Amino acid sequence: MSAMLDDDRREALRDWIAGRLGSSTLIIDEIRPLSGGSIQENWSVRVRMDGETRGFVLRKDATATIASSLSRAEEFAILEAVHAAGACVPEPVGFCHDDEVLGAPFALMGLVEGVGLGPRIAKDLSLGGDRVGLARRLGQELARIHAIRPPQPALAFLGEPDAQPALARISTLRAKLDALRATRPSLEWGLRWAERHVPRNADSVLTHGDFRTGNYMVDGRGLTAILDWEFSGWGDPLSDLGWFCAECWRFGRSELEAGGIAPRAAFYEGYEGHSGTRIDDAAVRYWEIVAHLRWAVIALEQGHRHVSGAESSLELALTGRLVPDLERAVLRDTSPDRWSATHA
Repeated sequence: MSAMLDDDRREALRDWIAGRLGSSTLIIDEIRPLSGGSIQENWSVRVRMDGETRGFVLRKDATATIASSLSRAEEFAILEAVHAAGACVPEPVGFCHDDEVLGAPFALMGLVEGVGLGPRIAKDLSLGGDRVGLARRLGQELARIHAIRPPQPALAFLGEPDAQPALARISTLRAKLDALRATRPSLEWGLRWAERHVPRNADSVLTHGDFRTGNYMVDGRGLTAILDWEFSGWGDPLSDLGWFCAECWRFGRSELEAGGIAPRAAFYEGYEGHSGTRIDDAAVRYWEIVAHLRWAVIALEQGHRHVSGAESSLELALTGRLVPDLERAVLRDTSPDRWSATHA
């Protein structure tokens, strides 16, 4: 979708939004691209209707996506489910399946004010309010999401939960490396290590799949919304905790193990307080290693999107260059001395 829609497309979008909101007086004042979203396109849409101005976010596929991402319709169904569960997410306004409106399906949700850029959140202490309180709140919100468990008829597209989520993840990552024809001995080592150290299974829950600093928004007081549900699915709840705490998502604030914003204990406290369950710290740290493996494979995929010519992008090219640092983290954290010391 170009920044300037032609008149027919703009009118079609206006009619669709007006129908969703039940307003015959709706006028679109602005449509502009939002920053971020290398996998999806996000657009700000501002309208006037019935004497008030409202803001929305329109979300559709980028030029090239990756196979592990849910479709926009599936992602929107996840958003509806977590919104109904009381999670702090944007309002799901509607989903358009009709390609005639914008040339591709899209979701429309309420605009939430705040900052979502991970490095800025980690480093700008004027954002997020009390950081310990923010980490605690994020733990509570994650526990609220994890309270959604299979079966859920509205989420039938997610299929049946894997009996061994960790082994399923490892198998998927190996298959992706093979599909990319990527020869990465350090990643193969890490995957074999992960196979040999699988923790005890937890009951399957709805996992966000990308719960980290950079996928939630904050203002000066605290959390305003949790975003980006395209990697959601049934899985081990501790995989989300490990992804959030992984060093690759601390944005240079390595000492703040809860997403680069606070000590790990605050995040755990919020989660345990809301869920009523005790966190297995060793299992979370296992999933942090898997997080580095997973992010390395995603980075390879993103780099391939650029190198293959599917989408020329400096951001995608630079993402592919993250892989050696992630491999180094995997080798460090799986060394016998490091793992034994962590779990002594």
